Amino acid sequence: MGTRQRQVGMWTGAGAYERYMGRWSRLVAREFLPWCGVGDGLRWLDVGCGTGVLSGVVAERSRPRLVLGVDRSEAFVAAARGGVARFVVGDATALPVREGAFDVAVSGLVLNFLPEPVAAVAATARAVRPGGTVAAYVWDYAEGMGLLRRFWDAAVGADPAAAALDEGRRFAGCRPEALRDVWTRAGLAQVAVTGIEVPTEFAGFADLWEPFLAGQGPAPAYVASLDPPARDRVRDALAASVGADGQGAVALTARAWAVRGTRP
Repeated sequence: MGTRQRQVGMWTGAGAYERYMGRWSRLVAREFLPWCGVGDGLRWLDVGCGTGVLSGVVAERSRPRLVLGVDRSEAFVAAARGGVARFVVGDATALPVREGAFDVAVSGLVLNFLPEPVAAVAATARAVRPGGTVAAYVWDYAEGMGLLRRFWDAAVGADPAAAALDEGRRFAGCRPEALRDVWTRAGLAQVAVTGIEVPTEFAGFADLWEPFLAGQGPAPAYVASLDPPARDRVRDALAASVGADGQGAVALTARAWAVRGTRP
């Protein structure tokens, strides 16, 4: 799995990704790690580590013996920072690690971008020892990730053709029962799923809108495809949706679904 094993060409700018999603992923990671229910002093694998957001939180809060982040994007691996963590380029389904070398394997905001999620989770499970934990989180694109839900609703209102690109429709696997099914089919036991909700607070509408102009991710890629008048229509519809007047802060919430299981 991984934080950027997705459509690699879409995820190349570390700074743009941090402003668009990295800052919110970090908030989820801080709630996700305690829920994983593992101790200190362990060997951690972060599959699809991206810019090192989740690896960095592991290093800060879990006193790990080792943290290894793996991602397919050379640009993100080069930019990754995670304290004691190390980072290497690699693929989610062909991890450059020994079987059973880790105690815990985690992933943030990537499962929905993988063409074969069950195969990726199974490959990740092989990297942990028997009794080890495999866990991940993804956005609740259908309902709970307020920023993206508001964006796609505004986009479809301004441009009905955008409905085909709506991540809530495209990423139907980002739901509790679908995640439970992937973990079970990958051979994991004691599978559990929970929701994690965090605040996503923006200094103003510009702070919310400008990351959509950087092309990092499906929604920004859609914005980049629009001509200026169409882009302005989407922007104005989104501003109206969040009640932004260009002056005050914008406060939304984001929900992620987290899933964990144990290698038998």
